[in-house]
Amino acid sequence: MKRYQIFVSSTFVDLKKERAAVLESILHLKCFPAGMELFPSASESQFNYIKRIIDDSDYYILLIGGRYGDDSMGLSYTEQEFDYAAGKGIPILAFLL
Repeated sequence: MKRYQIFVSSTFVDLKKERAAVLESILHLKCFPAGMELFPSASESQFNYIKRIIDDSDYYILLIGGRYGDDSMGLSYTEQEFDYAAGKGIPILAFLL
């Protein structure tokens, strides 16, 4: 039986409870969650690490709340993650809060 890996993307501070509920639901489905709260420290750049995790994921879940996130690099991490997953053809489930 295949176990799916599901990447969870959103802003963090404002959606902690929602992210926790999604991660719990993923585990309940006997799938593997992947999200920033589960990332270890890594020597490579943060976004390169994120891309590798997205590449290994079967699905991408996007939670959209009322914040955009840090855009000091031009785009927020959440938007960069979404663009990358969409470009790779990974199935996306988006939830607007």
